[in-house]
Amino acid sequence: MDHNKCASEILTAIGGRENLASAAHCATRLRLVIADNGKVKKTVLENIDGVKGVFEAAGQLQIIIGTGTVNKVYDEFIGLAGVEAASKDDVKAAAAAQAPWYKRAIKTLGDIFVPIIPAIVATGLLCGLLGGLSKAFPEMAGTHIYALLDMFSNAALTFLPILIAVSAARIFGGNIYLGAVIGMIMIHPNLVNAWSAGSAETSTLWSWFGAWNIQNTGYQGHVIPVVIAVLVMSKLEKWLHKKVPEVIDLFVTPLVSVLVTGFLTMTVIGPVFSTVETWVLTGAKALISIPLGIGAFIMGGVYAPTVVAGVHHMYNAIELAMLADNGQNTWMPIATAANVAQGAAALAVAFKTKQQKVKSLALPASLSAFLGITEPAIFGVNVRFVKPLIAGMVGGACGAAAASLMGVYATANGVTGVFGFLITTNTFVGYLVTFVVASAVSFVLSYILYKDPAEETAPAAENAPDISGRDFDENCVYSPLKGKAVAMADVPDETFAAEVLGKGAAVEPTEGKVIAPADGVVSMLFDTHHAIGLTLDNGMEMLIHVGINTVDLNGEGYTAHIADGERFTRGQTLLTFDMGLIKAKGYKTITPVIITNADDYTDISLAASGDVDLLDKLISTAKG
Repeated sequence: MDHNKCASEILTAIGGRENLASAAHCATRLRLVIADNGKVKKTVLENIDGVKGVFEAAGQLQIIIGTGTVNKVYDEFIGLAGVEAASKDDVKAAAAAQAPWYKRAIKTLGDIFVPIIPAIVATGLLCGLLGGLSKAFPEMAGTHIYALLDMFSNAALTFLPILIAVSAARIFGGNIYLGAVIGMIMIHPNLVNAWSAGSAETSTLWSWFGAWNIQNTGYQGHVIPVVIAVLVMSKLEKWLHKKVPEVIDLFVTPLVSVLVTGFLTMTVIGPVFSTVETWVLTGAKALISIPLGIGAFIMGGVYAPTVVAGVHHMYNAIELAMLADNGQNTWMPIATAANVAQGAAALAVAFKTKQQKVKSLALPASLSAFLGITEPAIFGVNVRFVKPLIAGMVGGACGAAAASLMGVYATANGVTGVFGFLITTNTFVGYLVTFVVASAVSFVLSYILYKDPAEETAPAAENAPDISGRDFDENCVYSPLKGKAVAMADVPDETFAAEVLGKGAAVEPTEGKVIAPADGVVSMLFDTHHAIGLTLDNGMEMLIHVGINTVDLNGEGYTAHIADGERFTRGQTLLTFDMGLIKAKGYKTITPVIITNADDYTDISLAASGDVDLLDKLISTAKG
């Protein structure tokens, strides 16, 4: 593929360099932050040669190009756009800055919890495997090795507040070690362990005038209070760094940060936000446990739209709270049902479509969803065609209901799809049923509902020349106007006559219409509509300039019948103009037809003499 051409067409379709805020790439996609998404021509993007799909996620316009190719297109793209290469983190930061406050808050939760998922997955997998082994070999539960592995399996959840505190301090810009201290304070051994508080004797840790009694209970199994406490600590620490003299900053700032935050945490933040978290967790569990799987059915159905909205990161907090509460993550099977259902819906599209480009996108996207990565399937296929998205929502709802009825749960979070079997060993059969139900329902519905969209073709030109049966030589340029052929040297303008802008020929028009000389894409449409730049499918780049100095008319007398970045077919009307008005204003209507990439050709010469009709041979070329 022509990497420069692909990059140029992408830049045009997104609204040009002025509409680009930031650009990076990953292994398969261009990841762009756009200033005004309303200026992006998504259909044009999807039809660019080399583009395999387009979707929006996390505030980024993501253009799927493919491994080994995207980096080459990216290099050309940033060169054309005149921007510096950015990292994925830079692009994420730029996208986040444009998001609404609530999305930024939810993203912050995701940024805190995602880095600790490997620790939860590792211990969760071990917990699941131990559960399976103890059922298969009951005598193993009494062995020393089992006791040792059991200690390994619950370590991350036992000290979860410390992990969260470190991660939160990193996100909020605080000292991660001071954050760890706050986490340690909240689960200090001198406090009664929260998991045994119901059976252990507690005492009053602090009392506000006898009306607000704080018990000496730890915060094992809590998530949100830790995040809030570290947020307060980080804000206080940064404020102190600005106010405290440098000579004593090293001593005063850490001391005051820990002392004030620790006191606020144990007396206000902890009690208040642990209560709020308990309400949220109780509500989530109550929703899932609505009889007959109705609650799970609802959540399985709406899960995909929350992914589309970018607010699904909030589920991490719920899942971690469930794990910390009793070690059973009943939210994960709902997520799996929703994810594999979207994958199955995309798979049905891959099987049914007759359009090769759709198939080449839908098949790998569906497989990715089965492995737990759903964005390519949701944004690249299902949202684009709508009906597969709906089919996936129905399938996800049915699969989630099955999971609820069968009591499926996971022993970790952060893993769904096929790899979810590793953390659902205690409910393996139920998880398998969830997987099959969600996939089958979604696939069947999507296959029934999906229909290939009509191939998008450029509209036929009114009174277009009849080109049926004609053979067109790719080495020739055919006249986009009706009139008299004129050598470029005879054009009454020094710039054109000297071929400063490129070589070609001109037409003295007898009809106020410009048509497409071949198939291609509009690379530039002047605001005044007096000139248009074309990129033809054979690689030729062309400028058609209607009249001399007609830019001064500011568009008066000109009408465009196509937009910047749109495709056209040979014979389609591109521009119309009022010859009488232009002449009455004192301007000449002679129209140069310029090949702007003339350096790619060894010979460019006038091929016509006298009058030419639309699509008569005008210019001959030879390529080196």
